[in-house]
Formats: sequence, C-alpha cells, structure tokens
Amino acid sequence: MSEWFENEEFWIQFAPIMFDDARWAEAPAVAEYVKNISHARTVLDAGCGIGRIAVELAGLGLDVTGVDIIQSELDATAESAEAEGVPLKLIKADLRAFSESEKYDCVINLYTSFGYCDTEEEDMRILLNMANAVKKGGTFIMECTSRETAILYFTKGEEFERAGYKVVTDFDVVGAWEGLRSHWALYPPDVDLLKDSDVKPLVDHCFVQRLYPAAFLRDKLKEFGLKQVDVYGDFDKSPYDLHARTMVIIGKK
Repeated sequence: MSEWFENEEFWIQFAPIMFDDARWAEAPAVAEYVKNISHARTVLDAGCGIGRIAVELAGLGLDVTGVDIIQSELDATAESAEAEGVPLKLIKADLRAFSESEKYDCVINLYTSFGYCDTEEEDMRILLNMANAVKKGGTFIMECTSRETAILYFTKGEEFERAGYKVVTDFDVVGAWEGLRSHWALYPPDVDLLKDSDVKPLVDHCFVQRLYPAAFLRDKLKEFGLKQVDVYGDFDKSPYDLHARTMVIIGKK
C-alpha cells in the first residue's frame, strides 16, 4: 500500500499551499548558504520537490542532481530549470531504495523532507542512503523540524488564505512527542466558518511527521559513516538552543 507522500494528487493540490511566496523568496539565500558551507561542485538534492533549491544551486554554477518520488514535482523542477536556462539532472526514485554508484561533494535534504515513513526503520534507511551518497571529504546538510523545535514553536493551528483557498490547519502531538499530526483542510475563500460550521472542505488531508531529537540524528549519521556532525539553529551556524529557528545538521565524511 502506498504512503500519502507517494500520492501525486496530494502534491498537485498542496504544493501551491506549502510553497508560498515566502518559501520561494528564501531560496536564493538558502542556496548561497549551501554553496558556502559545502564548497561543493556536485550536489544531490534528496527530496528536491519542485526544485526551489536545486534550480538556485544550478544557477550558482553547481552540478546538481535532484531526486524525488513524485513525477509532477520533477516535471515542475525541469520547467523551472529550463526557464532559468540551467542544466539539471533529475531522477525519479524512492529514497528508501535509492542507491547509485555516483557519490557527491554535497548531499542536501531540506525543508523538513524527512520523517514521514510508517516506520522508523524506513526513515533510517533513507538517512543511511543519503549518507552513503556523500563522497569522502564531502558534506551532508539536513534542515528539518526536530522534536525540540516542534515543542519550541508548537501552535494548535491557524487559518489563512492562499492559492485561492481558505486554509485551516490543526496540529496535535502524537505519543510522548514522538510525532506531530498535521491536519490541513482547504475551503472556498469566501466561506465563513463561524457562520457555516457544517460546510465540508474541498480537500481534507492528515499526515504525521515522526519527530527525532537532534542528538539522535547526529549520532545516527556518525554511525552511518560521517566523521564530524554538528547541529545548528539555522544555516548561519547559530547555536541550536532556545532561540533556534530550525534544526540544521551539517556533517563531514
């Protein structure tokens, strides 16, 4: 049975919601951070999605390969690369089984593209496959919501308009902060949910992200062959403390 993230229809519906103007606006700065941190020539964007970062990295002159399981996402990335006039290699693959002989100067996994498999074993298989793709002397960069940042910035939900919808989100903790359940509902933009409480959403989706402590991921990456692994609170290598914006893990092989 396929998992929710393998559902192409989900990404067609939700990509405009998740990748809003703010996410596109931050892409050049994130790409610059990746380039400066890694000093890489070749980059593997593992879980490249619609190519926000992959296309920017290619525009900086790097040799970029993007991997994703969703064909429509890869098609969108290819269109963006063509529009920007940059070369980009794209591979349709499941990261749980992704393995190729080529190694990369840098492997990236950004924007919380990790922790959604049914089992921890599958998540660890993905982490191992990404670590294995790093060339000796190369760099691994992960940016992800961790257990600590999920607790730090937890909100019960919000309501906003985006991409022609009224979007209503609701979040719940799973277990002892083992996961974060996200419920996204899309309504017509003009609906008044206070007056029309019985109205049904046009699209309704719920998924769970498994929440890992940063130290657990750090130690696993060392177990998987990275020699030096550090945890930061942002791409600028600020401390991973109560002021951390996100979790950024940088490892060297």
